[in-house]
Amino acid sequence: MIVNQAYRFALDPTPRQLRDLLSHAGASRKAFNWALGLIKAQLDQRAAERSYGVADNQLTPCVSWSLPALRKRWNEAKADIAPWWAECSKEAYSAGIRNLVRGLDAWRDAQSGKRKGPPVRFPRFNSKRRETVSCRFTTGTIRVEADRRHVTLPRLGTLRLHESARKLARRLDNGTARILSVTVKRDGARWYASFSCEVDKAERRPPRPDSIVGVDVGITHLAVLSTGELVDNPRHLTGATRRLRCTARRMSRRTGPNRRTGQQPSKQWLRAKAELGRAHGRVANLRRDGLHKLTTRLAVEHATIVVEDLNVAGMVRNRKLAKAISDCGFGTIRTMLGYKMLWNGGLLVVADRWFPSSRTCSGCGAVKAKLPLRVRTFTCAECGLILDRDLNAARNLAGLVCNTGAGVAAHPEPQGSNGRGADRKTPFAGPVAMNRPPGTTLVGQTGTVPPQGGTTKRAPTKAH
Repeated sequence: MIVNQAYRFALDPTPRQLRDLLSHAGASRKAFNWALGLIKAQLDQRAAERSYGVADNQLTPCVSWSLPALRKRWNEAKADIAPWWAECSKEAYSAGIRNLVRGLDAWRDAQSGKRKGPPVRFPRFNSKRRETVSCRFTTGTIRVEADRRHVTLPRLGTLRLHESARKLARRLDNGTARILSVTVKRDGARWYASFSCEVDKAERRPPRPDSIVGVDVGITHLAVLSTGELVDNPRHLTGATRRLRCTARRMSRRTGPNRRTGQQPSKQWLRAKAELGRAHGRVANLRRDGLHKLTTRLAVEHATIVVEDLNVAGMVRNRKLAKAISDCGFGTIRTMLGYKMLWNGGLLVVADRWFPSSRTCSGCGAVKAKLPLRVRTFTCAECGLILDRDLNAARNLAGLVCNTGAGVAAHPEPQGSNGRGADRKTPFAGPVAMNRPPGTTLVGQTGTVPPQGGTTKRAPTKAH
């Protein structure tokens, strides 16, 4: 199968290369702000003319938002706007204009109703202090050197990697990968190079085709499996709170920048800021590493995984739980499982957001009217089952597929789906659970799994 996969490597640039990286990022920001200013001036002019009663056919012609048109106008004006344009690669300016075009298209689609989800605001000017420092290359000399410890990028030359790129180099040498683009980005105090590749992966089959597991995520335990396994929550942010507080307090006691008075930051303030960034980066790296290991193990060991469609964006509005929920990464777990199950030939089933997994008895199927979050033990009044709340929910999730015998032939969740689940409707991801009274049976609806037993007629599908 052909998939898009990214390889991310840390860089160890020299001081001169570091200046060149910042220069390319600044060139991308310059082109973005210039094109945005041009379009905004045209839109404001047309709005003013309309207020004067000018007919629509006599308004100032609108600037085209397409990438070729804006690049052509930039090439015509770059000698006056940026006399130093020859010092950076043309890809830096093209990347900034491309980012603006994507933002304008998203805003226009949201205004016309073509784009679903929350409203998208009009793009704003990029700030050197606020925006992410990055630059993207799509053409030119982009390769991994033979020693696998250096990469060559346009105009930047050969940069040393902090780690070996042997995984990507092997695929490039075998002809099973093709580099589409590379993005250099500053994350904290370190620079990274992310290679977006088109990879030809061998089709895999799960070692246990009949293995079905339900995964219920939580705060006390990061994940509770229907098999009874409890995955502890490492709480990386909580463990690093003391260090973060001390570093932030030390930085606040130093002389920082003041844009109103023109005060420049002291060297000690800059050192404290860099240390605070490294501390936050370590927490993010530990969290990402743990989630990758967990999701990879689940995707390799099981053929079908059932998860819930959680409204994470709504959950973090609870001030008492927002910090703990953000430290878990619920949306990241679902996103990782989505593409890893596809790569391993498995199936990811997403239960409906309103499916009462916690309030349903995994033994008899009785549904409670209410179950407060503070109640951590599920007690069934019908059959007398006493079980941990999260384990009961995980068993109910696994029962969605176990009761119907759904296999890996169904369509997995498409790549790029939003794990947060708050900005758009849940996409179709194979069987989808439906909330219905116990004892009923759904027949004849392809791709729908009855929550409480019953059978479903499914159309024949090809295995992925």
